[in-house]
Amino acid sequence: MTAGASEPLIDCVGAIVRDAAGRLLLVRRANPPAQGMWSIPGGRVEAGESAEGAVVRELAEETGLHGTVEREVGTVRRAAPGGGTYVIRDFVVTVDAVDTPVAGDDAADAAWFEPGELDTLPTSPGLVDALAGWGLLGPRIPVIDLGEGS
Repeated sequence: MTAGASEPLIDCVGAIVRDAAGRLLLVRRANPPAQGMWSIPGGRVEAGESAEGAVVRELAEETGLHGTVEREVGTVRRAAPGGGTYVIRDFVVTVDAVDTPVAGDDAADAAWFEPGELDTLPTSPGLVDALAGWGLLGPRIPVIDLGEGS
């Protein structure tokens, strides 16, 4: 945690995970903030932990899936319920095996969703706008294997 001029900045991370079909992994938050809403897996960075290490840990704790960080895509700031500001660094993460996620830790549920379904779900404030702004909700272009000699 880094102290700001008046309120603390709280370092957090989020994991943006998609499967081969382009579905997005979301968790239903069991606790505030955004309790009961769908969001990407994530949480606070612990003391002495890198952001990359935190995002892989949070993904495993909340979904039971293990992954590898590909790249950082952006940062959002959200007001923390007890004061201060969450500074959330979001990363694209590839999971080792695309299994059925199992909710754990701070997640009440975990599931895969088509990007178009996000508009019909109660999602955490700003989630859809951030993902769209980073170009992560657009249509997926399928990879077509034309075989040898093409």
